[in-house]
Amino acid sequence: MDSFSTLIRTASHEQHVEAETSTFMSDLLGGRLGMDAYARYTEQLWFVYEALESGAARLASDPVAGPFIRPELLRLPSLEQDLAHLRGPEWRATLTALPATQAYADRVAHCASAWPAGYIAHHYTRYLGDLSGGQIIRDKAERTWGFPRKGDGVRFYVFEGISNPAAFKREYRELLDGIQADDLEKQRVITECKRAFALNTDVFRALGEEFPLSAGA
Repeated sequence: MDSFSTLIRTASHEQHVEAETSTFMSDLLGGRLGMDAYARYTEQLWFVYEALESGAARLASDPVAGPFIRPELLRLPSLEQDLAHLRGPEWRATLTALPATQAYADRVAHCASAWPAGYIAHHYTRYLGDLSGGQIIRDKAERTWGFPRKGDGVRFYVFEGISNPAAFKREYRELLDGIQADDLEKQRVITECKRAFALNTDVFRALGEEFPLSAGA
């Protein structure tokens, strides 16, 4: 019998690949889009993490979601530093969510307030993704736009409080395996995990429409 963390990873693999290989992300990481596209993407992340983290304190004492609420994961302060660097000190004044981003953030907020196990699905897809594929984005961004290594512009991807990401991810998967939920609820969490990846892909699709490459590019 596969562990729950293995079930989640294998069940959502297809959606995960689809999100990672979106045209927008491929163009961004391939250096074919400008820094404005990167900044716009970073703005969209703010809405998702605001929904994810504004509900975190309330969930800290929840028997299901509580063990996953770890201060060393919190990204909003770093995101805000990056946005100040990318957009200037008045970045909040021009901050707007794409409709796809708003739908994603609304779903995260709903789970945070009404379904702790569903919240874990979003928590897992975001933070473990940041610790894994997010490091590729950081490296590419530093090279493409000349951001200082692990400095302003890419602080979102730098987890100062996690000295050993591999060990942290192992520990996180153990938490998933020990989740207090029956098989039916676990299946619902897996379904929500797939939904989280699909919502993320929708954001990439919308960003791709906002930043199309010219036909000759």
